[in-house]
Amino acid sequence: MNAESDERIGESADGQEAELGSRAPEFIKSRRGLHLSWQVGVFIVGLAVVGAGVVMLPLPGPGWLVIFGGMAIWATEFVWAQLVLRWTKRKVTEAAQRALDPKVRRRNIILTTVGLVIIAALLGVYLWKFGFVMPWKIDE
Repeated sequence: MNAESDERIGESADGQEAELGSRAPEFIKSRRGLHLSWQVGVFIVGLAVVGAGVVMLPLPGPGWLVIFGGMAIWATEFVWAQLVLRWTKRKVTEAAQRALDPKVRRRNIILTTVGLVIIAALLGVYLWKFGFVMPWKIDE
């Protein structure tokens, strides 16, 4: 599949099938050299945004959100990115539906409660053993 593909997969919000392929203006698509330059520019901008998102994963910042933003930039021009975004949207929707299932919600609430009880117990043991003292010495 390439950016010029007129293949149709999925549906848009109004119920019609959404077209895959380049969303560049017609005057750009009509000239091969200009279209190739457009694609290179879109790829470089998307790569910069995805790279910033990857850097934000271990650092403070919305890493995954920025990565998906870069994928959305690529999806304006490349079919493979459009397919990846559709697959990701489908999986996120499925996960959201599973999370709303009463059994899953009950399990998540129980696991969260157990985790909080364990954290409270560890904090209580720390305070009982050491009192309210910070683990580092500021005075020195």
